[in-house]
Amino acid sequence: MADADLDVVIRQLARQLHTGLMTRAKERRDRFNGLAAKAKGKETGDRFKMMAKATMEQATAAAKRLQMSADNVADSYARSMRLAASTPVAAKVEKKANGEKPAKKAAKAKKAKAKKAK
Repeated sequence: MADADLDVVIRQLARQLHTGLMTRAKERRDRFNGLAAKAKGKETGDRFKMMAKATMEQATAAAKRLQMSADNVADSYARSMRLAASTPVAAKVEKKANGEKPAKKAAKAKKAKAKKAK
């Protein structure tokens, strides 16, 4: 996994989180359905069933948002890496910069000597 691209790793982690989230949501749904079956009153049983349904709806929505965010991040990372790989490296211009600096320093030194001479 050391050589894997980070966008692949991001997608794998998102899949793991999605699986874990949905597993926990199903456990909670089953718990509420079990409580609904054991409930003595009809209202109480209906409330637990409604809670079980709402739990699954909320978990599904959260899982979709999680997956969408992970896909966006992975796509963005992959795009930026492609752009970075395709961008040409700027040639270093150190020779010009080094050549100009001494000339400027020499001109300043001549001006300073001329002022001292006056």
